[in-house]
Amino acid sequence: MIYITRKEQFSAAHRMYREDWSDEENFNVFGKCSNPNWHGHNYVLHVTVKGDISEELGLFINLSTLKQIIKEKIIDKVDHKNLNIEVSFMRGKIATTENLAISIWNELKPAIEKERAVLHCVKIGETENNTIEYYG
Repeated sequence: MIYITRKEQFSAAHRMYREDWSDEENFNVFGKCSNPNWHGHNYVLHVTVKGDISEELGLFINLSTLKQIIKEKIIDKVDHKNLNIEVSFMRGKIATTENLAISIWNELKPAIEKERAVLHCVKIGETENNTIEYYG
């Protein structure tokens, strides 16, 4: 089994909050990340796929294909966007990095499976100190 990881970056704004809570309640739970005027991050996304190498081709997924899937399914939709407002696959969810990782997984999995690869991990670096990994 071979594992390949593709790294991408994007910038996005978000606010962690519950609509049914007051600003004070949100601040008590989410701190400054619940700022009503949003805040942003320069995210680093790692997408790891796995598969068995084709003897005929010497690979299991073309890296250009993987790059294109990530670009079309994720980067084009999130880069320089507000995750709470502009990103359809985040609607109705608290815009935590945990929920973002799960949502990205759900967006990528069908397209990666069409290429006969297996999505192994979605890893998102929100800051240089905070990283989230999701394995489905």
